[in-house]
Amino acid sequence: MNENQSRRTFIRETFLVGAGVTAGVCLPSLFRGSSPQTAVAAEKDKAGSAEQRLKELGIELPPPPKPVAVYIPAVHVGDMVYSSGHGPGRVDGEPVRGRVGDDLTLKQGYDAARLTGLNVLSSVRSVLGDLDKVVRLVKVLGMVNSTADFTDHPKVVNGFSELMVQVFGEKNGKGARSAVGMGSLPGNIPCEIEAIFEVRG
Repeated sequence: MNENQSRRTFIRETFLVGAGVTAGVCLPSLFRGSSPQTAVAAEKDKAGSAEQRLKELGIELPPPPKPVAVYIPAVHVGDMVYSSGHGPGRVDGEPVRGRVGDDLTLKQGYDAARLTGLNVLSSVRSVLGDLDKVVRLVKVLGMVNSTADFTDHPKVVNGFSELMVQVFGEKNGKGARSAVGMGSLPGNIPCEIEAIFEVRG
């Protein structure tokens, strides 16, 4: 083998070794963290624990509400949890009552919707054992017992929705939503809210 051939062989082998090292170092780093599982874990770490957030907010969930008719407060099917319509039951078991725009102000309606959210979370936790198993809020239906001329139903249901964002984070705490007015609700409660959650495990 002459000098020129030796030089070409050396250059080719050096290039191949260098390319192999580059691929071994760079390619794994390109794909590292790109799997859906890793992305979900990273987002969860960024968002924080729902149970931890409750503690940081100083929120203690009430006991799971007992059904007042023939239904189950929350049902876990596959990777979804469906909550029944919940009302603003207080810790003592007595619900908030009144019609928004008549007996209750907008602010009182908002507070009632937030209280309803606490009851929904309690029911969801009771079937999952842990709110950290919630991946995200998917859908909300908020019904507001209001006078015919009241038009701020979304602002009332924000009491529920803003609680979900506080607990599950900006991204996972927001879902599709409807906020509608009703001529009456059971027991004259100011709002009834049902929700659907995506869960893991």
